[in-house]
Amino acid sequence: GFSFTKSKKNPKVLLAKQTVKRVKKRIREMTSRKLPIPMKLRINKLKQYLRGWMGYFALIETPNVLKNLDSWIRRRLRMCLWKQWKLPRTRVRKLKGLGVPFGKAYEWGNSRKGFWRIAHSPVLDKTLNNAYWHHQGLVNLYERYTKLRQT
Repeated sequence: GFSFTKSKKNPKVLLAKQTVKRVKKRIREMTSRKLPIPMKLRINKLKQYLRGWMGYFALIETPNVLKNLDSWIRRRLRMCLWKQWKLPRTRVRKLKGLGVPFGKAYEWGNSRKGFWRIAHSPVLDKTLNNAYWHHQGLVNLYERYTKLRQT
């Protein structure tokens, strides 16, 4: 699961490329659009897996990989949530409930763009941000990493 930099004087511990592929594959399975499970249960499963995974890989010295993985996971969850809000009227209603003005909510709620593309739209990026997912109980890998590294 680990690899090292090529520097002979000061080598650093990295995540192996295969490890990143494996964790992404596992997260894809957990955040599949096909799974008909509630978001709360999905986040709980994800939280359990990510805590154990981060506990094992807390030795790495490249936190940027974790930041990228965090943003990717949040985008996957936004995609699942958008899929759960099936109808355009539901999407508009939910976006308005999150504080988006009616015009923007109507525009994005009736968009024909795909789930993955919408998941990175400015509207969902701002409304379903880090604070929203933290409130839902999602583990932030980078914060967990810094907490584990301090002890």
